[in-house]
Amino acid sequence: MSSAVFDVAIIGYGPAGATLAHLLGQQGLSVLVLEREADIYPLPRAIHFDGEVMRVFETAGLRAEVEGISRPGLKGMYFNNAAGETLLIRAGTSERGPHGCATNHYFHQPELEVVLRAGLARYPQVEVRTRHEVLAMEDGADVATLQVRDLGNGPNGGNTYPVQARYVVGCDGARSLARKAIGTAMVDLGLHQPWLVFDVRLKTDVPSLPDHTVQHCDPARPMTYCNVTGNRRRWEIMLMPGDDPEQLVQPDTLWQLVSRWVTPEQADIERAVIYTFHSVIAETWRKGRVLLAGDAAHQTPPFLGQGMCAAIRDVANLAWKLEAVLRGRALDALLDTYGTERAPHVHAFIDLAVKLGDIIQTTDPQAARERDARFKAGQPEIFQFPAPRLGPGIWQGEAAPVAQVFPQPLLDDGRLLDVALGQNFAVLAEPLVLAEVDDSTKNTWSSHDVVVMPATDSEVLAWLQQHGVKGVLLRPDRYILGVAQSGADLDRISQLLPARA
Repeated sequence: MSSAVFDVAIIGYGPAGATLAHLLGQQGLSVLVLEREADIYPLPRAIHFDGEVMRVFETAGLRAEVEGISRPGLKGMYFNNAAGETLLIRAGTSERGPHGCATNHYFHQPELEVVLRAGLARYPQVEVRTRHEVLAMEDGADVATLQVRDLGNGPNGGNTYPVQARYVVGCDGARSLARKAIGTAMVDLGLHQPWLVFDVRLKTDVPSLPDHTVQHCDPARPMTYCNVTGNRRRWEIMLMPGDDPEQLVQPDTLWQLVSRWVTPEQADIERAVIYTFHSVIAETWRKGRVLLAGDAAHQTPPFLGQGMCAAIRDVANLAWKLEAVLRGRALDALLDTYGTERAPHVHAFIDLAVKLGDIIQTTDPQAARERDARFKAGQPEIFQFPAPRLGPGIWQGEAAPVAQVFPQPLLDDGRLLDVALGQNFAVLAEPLVLAEVDDSTKNTWSSHDVVVMPATDSEVLAWLQQHGVKGVLLRPDRYILGVAQSGADLDRISQLLPARA
């Protein structure tokens, strides 16, 4: 094996690891991806991502390919009580929502992983080694060293060898070796509930099945129904006291549980497995040259559809910071802001998912009646998707929209904003405000390759007017570093651009 030192070693080749490899590969960094398994896991797992995640895939140059294997969830998610009355609707969007695409997308994870892996062929400096298991890691002053075993059948099969990288990112799941190496504990946020996940493939059209996701908030047996893609459908079924888990996954029991919607004559079982939905988050996301992302750092119940989304947000936050540090445009301390920003953000999503779970998982009939009355059954409340702020880090401002993700408007020339900006810091401001900026700030912008865009496009101007500001400084991950009313404000917030190494 090569003795070269990689810029970044990624442990795990799921969606998070593969997406991080794309974002780093685009910047010309040398990347090694290590994956224990030989092939993509062929059965359904994650099935939903949101508009912000599609935007990250767009940044990775894969939007068209991802759109080809997914479908927009335009109707959103309905929370229905036992009588079928709708309590709450998590709204969907039109084809172009705040991120320049639909707000919700459904997909089959193996198909997404094929797209992500195929796209990495564009980057010769990104190397992928499947059937290679990381056994141990040691942090050092200049590099981290991994001990890797070749699990393949080739001439090196069974051999263990060292790999060195300037940074290591553990995208290696809930049983993460990287997390063990860091030595961090997981904070328990309180939910541990077993559910049966039951995936089928329809053999014929079943018109009675909804074309959108439904949370059946029935105290007798809470369930979730999902229209995934094509002929794939999923039921998630809460285990109740007295259930026998072994019996529950037997075909006769499965078909009985969903008999009011579908029969064995209409569908084939693809998968039936019992999961315990957890809500946990790592206390520490970084130690030295080792960092965590995705399930290695946090786990959320699926009631908000944010498990994979949180992982993709992790790597989008981390990628630009790694690139800046590795290129000498920022001090290593910038990487400390990864965990401080992401942990509170994902915590907010987990808390909300737990609250939604409380609505769905109500099993006491009286509590369910009180819930129905509170939500005015039959007069559904529209639930807008949240936009939490980042935790402490590279941003400045007392209130939103600072530290929230900036939308992706359509520019007057027909391009989406991110196409015009690339993976750079960017200033969008009214021309008169830009004219007030100090020359030293302009020099700082130049040294950081900041894209300066006069705010003359109609949708950009509309956003500035809506928020009562005249300029905004965006980070490469499109989160808002700060807003400005004047050139002096831009001078001030530009001082937060990372200090060069």
